[in-house]
Amino acid sequence: MTPRPSLPLPHRTAGFTLIEAIVAITITGILGAIVAVFINKPVQGYFDSVRRAELTDQADVALRRLTRDLRLALPNSLRVASAGGVNYVEFIMTASGGRYRDETDGSTGGDFLSFTNAGDTTFDVLGPMPANPPIAANDFIVIYNLGPGNAPADAYTGGNRAQVQSIAGNVVTLAANPFAVQAPPLPSPDARFQVVPGATRAVTYACPDAAAAPGNLTRQWNYGFNAAQATPPAGGTTNILAGGATCTLEYAANASGRNGLLLINLTLTQNNERVNLAQQIRIDNTP
Repeated sequence: MTPRPSLPLPHRTAGFTLIEAIVAITITGILGAIVAVFINKPVQGYFDSVRRAELTDQADVALRRLTRDLRLALPNSLRVASAGGVNYVEFIMTASGGRYRDETDGSTGGDFLSFTNAGDTTFDVLGPMPANPPIAANDFIVIYNLGPGNAPADAYTGGNRAQVQSIAGNVVTLAANPFAVQAPPLPSPDARFQVVPGATRAVTYACPDAAAAPGNLTRQWNYGFNAAQATPPAGGTTNILAGGATCTLEYAANASGRNGLLLINLTLTQNNERVNLAQQIRIDNTP
């Protein structure tokens, strides 16, 4: 008897059933949710730290700029005011200084700065000429500034401020000599002068008050000289240093009048982040 041939086994196709796929997707989703819960906060904390660091850096740079400028402020030229919910700091910015030849300095020759002859518009600079930057035409020479309320020794009103016409060696030629028409004459006890750049002149920093809505911290310059502080000044060039800013200002002059102290508290609020920095800036008011 011939044996019956065996039948081939049925071929099974490899893969997942629908139920297996659903179970895999469900487990993956659960694992993903668990990972998201544990990863979300550290990632969010990292981005929050980055935003705070950037905001702190922005506030620090703005305060450093203000501090650097104020260290070059003409003695007794700092004025602080508040108007319309905005605080203003104004000062006349210097670039350099030196000594002029004076009749009382023991010199037996040379070109003295005259405090009696308005027609004499030239004088010698003693020692090396100011450099980095040098004195240039259209800059201003200021002598013995005592500040607002002390005319003619007030550079804002111009009684002790003369514009430079030209420079030749160590000889400075002025467009006019206001020092010779002062009543009484007010020469510097140390025969010193300060140089105010013609392209900068007075500078104003403006910042919304802490009680007002945040706004821009700005620097404005090259608008001229105002006898009374303007809030804000008209003209010149304005640069935004920071957005979302508020600040408080306190300025106290030393009883001796030789220095002052400006306290500024700056707050920046951006992208739901907030930083607060305070800075004390010493102001040299020795004329």
